Amino acid sequence: MRPIQLHDKGRIEAFLLRRPELNFYHLGDLDDFFWPYTQWLALEEDGEVTALALVYSGGDPPVLLAIENDNHAEMLALLTGSLPLLPPRVYSHLSAGLDAAFRATHDIESHGEYRKMALRHPGRLDGIDSAGVEALGPANLDELRALYDAAYPGNWFDPRMLETGQYAGVRGTDGALAAVAGIHVYSPAYRIAGLGNITAHPAQRGQGLGTTVTAGLCKQLLATVDHIGLNVRADNSAAIRAYEKCGFEVVGTYYEAMLTRSASA
Repeated sequence: MRPIQLHDKGRIEAFLLRRPELNFYHLGDLDDFFWPYTQWLALEEDGEVTALALVYSGGDPPVLLAIENDNHAEMLALLTGSLPLLPPRVYSHLSAGLDAAFRATHDIESHGEYRKMALRHPGRLDGIDSAGVEALGPANLDELRALYDAAYPGNWFDPRMLETGQYAGVRGTDGALAAVAGIHVYSPAYRIAGLGNITAHPAQRGQGLGTTVTAGLCKQLLATVDHIGLNVRADNSAAIRAYEKCGFEVVGTYYEAMLTRSASA
């Protein structure tokens, strides 16, 4: 079997919906807002998709999402066969063991182990007071950048996401943004969202602001989506506890790495 580039949204969606909690980023990227920046790589057997990977080029560097759906052998074959189709440098989300596809051809810079979490207990949100959470948009870009520079330097933030209206913030007593939560993907059409860029100012941490702003954003999102997921570093126990308080539950593990094609490959 040789990898193909798949362009049929219906077939992609049908495969991803087998495990929506693992594939929330992929599903969100089917939305027209994100679709032009996507490249879908697939393996087929007897006309059925058996493995699927996504290259998202909406940021720099592009991102490869290669998450298993109980199909390790097929995913490994897909990635190995897709090497000529990938950008020379790509940031990757890989299920355990899939880095084997790149060991002979790429320099692999590990960025650690991550947990996938899904909002499985939304009722817990009712117990969190989020009255002070406000919606953020393009007009808030400068103060968002200032908060990220102070609290989350080097984060993956795409200002276009502010156009979705799905960013939320909490202000401190001085009126400045003290905490923020946003999305990496959001699709009312596919009724799915992936949270991201959640942080609090270093001077404001330990006050539960991350929990508050995450809960506020989730309450807002649930008006238009059914599935909400997020990724978090496996060693960030404080964040995991905060997300659990909001009703999230760990549903999977994966690894992030920068992949750079070797000069000799």
